[in-house]
Amino acid sequence: MVAAIFPAAGSSTRMGGGLNKNFLELAGEPVLLRTLKTFSLVARVKFLIVVVAAHEVATVEKILSAEKNLKPWLVTVGGSERQYSIANGLKLLPEDAEIILVHDAARPLISVQTIDEVIDAAEKFGGAIAAVPAKDTIKIVDAQGFVKFTPPRKDLVAVQTPQGFRREILLQAYEKAAAENFLGTDDASLVERLGAQIKIVDGGYCNIKITTPEDISVAETFLRRKK
Repeated sequence: MVAAIFPAAGSSTRMGGGLNKNFLELAGEPVLLRTLKTFSLVARVKFLIVVVAAHEVATVEKILSAEKNLKPWLVTVGGSERQYSIANGLKLLPEDAEIILVHDAARPLISVQTIDEVIDAAEKFGGAIAAVPAKDTIKIVDAQGFVKFTPPRKDLVAVQTPQGFRREILLQAYEKAAAENFLGTDDASLVERLGAQIKIVDGGYCNIKITTPEDISVAETFLRRKK
């Protein structure tokens, strides 16, 4: 079976106003709820784990309890970094969870098709991540801000979520990171250190992360286009 972990304990400083971006309304419902409802439509996803700040646990439980169309869920307390929050979520995995998905709670436009494709690739290769080809030219710069070189754009992707892994691979990656005091930028960066395969799955350019107030407007535009 598949379990999904949703880190949602960020401070949302770029959103302004002091409100967790996952509680903002998108087309009439909280961003977090819209995300979880999509994952609940995926047949193989059987369990949801939401990781939030300690003072928001009760709020999230109230929001989720009012929605009847969700897969079984638990809410737990996050840590000071995203990686620590996911580590807390990993402690609550059902024993029969074989594939683990990690998805930014603030990516509410994820499609059922992409989730299914990440699960398929994780089962086959051990690890998979949603991503899209980079649109912009990327420069590698030094500490003083001077350009060192330009990597070929065809070799670059912009990484998204969900990221999915076989249970034993992800747990091993987190154990290694903890033992070596390594802090990565995403789950794939931890798994890469094991030398494991990670397959790229097309996530689509509409799979945006809600980070700034402008992103809500962009997300609403994408939703209107789907109708």
